[in-house]
Amino acid sequence: MKAVIVTQTGGPEVLQLIETPEPLLNPSEVLIKVYASGVNRADILMRQGRYGTSKQAPSAPLGLEVAGVIVEIGSEGGRWKVGDKVCALLKNGGYAAYAAADARHCFPIPDSFSFEEAACLPETLMTVWSNVFQRMHLQAGENFLVHGGTSGIGTTAIQLAKAFGVRPFATAGTDEKCHFCEQLGAIKCINYKTQDFLEVLEPEGMDVILDYIGGDYTPKNLRLLKPDGRLGFLASLGGAQSQFNILEVMTKRLTITGSTLAPRDADFKASLAAEVEKHIWPLLENQQFKPILFRSFDLGDAAEAHKLMQSSQHIGKIVLTVEH
Repeated sequence: MKAVIVTQTGGPEVLQLIETPEPLLNPSEVLIKVYASGVNRADILMRQGRYGTSKQAPSAPLGLEVAGVIVEIGSEGGRWKVGDKVCALLKNGGYAAYAAADARHCFPIPDSFSFEEAACLPETLMTVWSNVFQRMHLQAGENFLVHGGTSGIGTTAIQLAKAFGVRPFATAGTDEKCHFCEQLGAIKCINYKTQDFLEVLEPEGMDVILDYIGGDYTPKNLRLLKPDGRLGFLASLGGAQSQFNILEVMTKRLTITGSTLAPRDADFKASLAAEVEKHIWPLLENQQFKPILFRSFDLGDAAEAHKLMQSSQHIGKIVLTVEH
C-alpha cells in the first residue's frame, strides 16, 4: 500500500511516499480502507521531533485521524462490521491507504458527511472535549477564549462552546479570520497583530482559556482569568518557558492544566470516544456542528499540506485524500 513516512526530522521535504505492507491487526482492531486523513498541528511537531519529549522522527507513518470503510475486523472488533463507514482516532499511521484502528476509537460517519469532512472530526473533537469540557469543566454561561480561532481546534471549540450555551471569544491573525470566527459564533475575535487581547477582553474576563501559544501569552492569560478561572495548554508554539506571578494564581484560585492526546493509553481514548459520541454526535446529526474543511491534498502531496499548515493561511482543517 501507499504510505507517507518521515525519513528524518526536518522540514516538509522529509515526507516521502513509499510502498509498504498493509498493517497487521490486533484482535481489538479494525482495518480501515482510508479515503481521507486529517492533517494536524501535532503532525508538524512530530515531523520536527518536537512533540512532547520525543526528539526522534516517528517510525510509523504520520496521521492521527482517518475516514474510510472497514474491510477487516479483529476477533474482538465489537459493534462494527465489514463495509461500515467510519472515522477513527489513531496513534499513528493515518497517512496511508490502509490503517489499523482500535475498534473502540471509531465513530460512525454521519449520513450527510463526506469522507473528507469526517476525517476532520476525531482528533479535534476529542482534544476539545477532553481539555475544555472534561479537564476545565466549561459550563453554560461562562466566558471562554480560544487562541487561534481559525485553526481546526479553534473552529471546533467555538462551535461547541456556542452549542452548549457558552460565550465564546477568540484571537486570530487577520481581520478576515476574525470576521470568520465571529460569523462562526464568537462574540468577539481580536486580531492579535493589531490589538492586545488582554486590553480588549479584560473588561469581560474569562472563565476558561484554551491556549497553544504559551510564552509571553501566559501572564496575560492569567491576568485575564476571573477568580476560579482555568487555563489549558495544548502546545507551546510561542515558547515552552513562561514567567508569571504565582501570587496571582493563589489569590484568584486559578487552575493551570494541559495535555497531549496521542500518548494517552487506549483505554483512556476509548472512554473519551464514548463521551464524544454521546455528547457531540447528536450535534453532527442535527447539523448544529460542521467541520470547516479548508483544502484537500492528494496523499502524495503531504509536504504541500504541511507547508500550508505551517503558513497559518488556512481557516479550519486540511486533509489528505487517498485514491484506490
